[in-house]
Amino acid sequence: MARPRRSDDTRQLLVEEGAAGFLANGYHGTGIKQVLDAVGVPKGSFYNYFDSKESFGRAVIDYHARCIQRNLAEALGPAPDPVTGLRAFFAKQMDEFVESDYTGGCLIANLGGELEGSETLRESLSGAFRTWRDGVAEALREAQELGLVRADIEAEELADLLVESWEGSVIRMKVDRSLEPLHKCLRRLLDDYFRP
Repeated sequence: MARPRRSDDTRQLLVEEGAAGFLANGYHGTGIKQVLDAVGVPKGSFYNYFDSKESFGRAVIDYHARCIQRNLAEALGPAPDPVTGLRAFFAKQMDEFVESDYTGGCLIANLGGELEGSETLRESLSGAFRTWRDGVAEALREAQELGLVRADIEAEELADLLVESWEGSVIRMKVDRSLEPLHKCLRRLLDDYFRP
């Protein structure tokens, strides 16, 4: 396998630092200079990697969407069934929320509330949500086939309900500084409404 070029490494470091910055301070609250300084890249070099802050934002959103896909696959892979895998996926997120002292939340949801004016970033966010929803829907579809989840509602619709409820619960978690809204979301859906 070919070794990544240094410029590829640097671009990835910028994206990762951007994701951390956007999560902590938002898109508008994160300056390019701040990201460049953290990675140790001269300011004039930014345009060697990205055309604009908007293209940088798109790269950060795409990176975050890939992280969600990876985490979902890692949780579902060893799980004895898809519902257990989904629980493991959400449990890992809860562990990360506790580790960050209930700050940050979900990058996609945070940026969704901040970036109404950019059609490019809105499309990226919509695609990221859709990718996440599709992964959850696939797990729920498999759970339906196993008789673990009700089959009278399409898996995509159940996945939308789960992801959207989770995101609302993340906001409440941040306000209350408690995991209880997240536990309640999973109890109400996975342990009740989604049951066959």
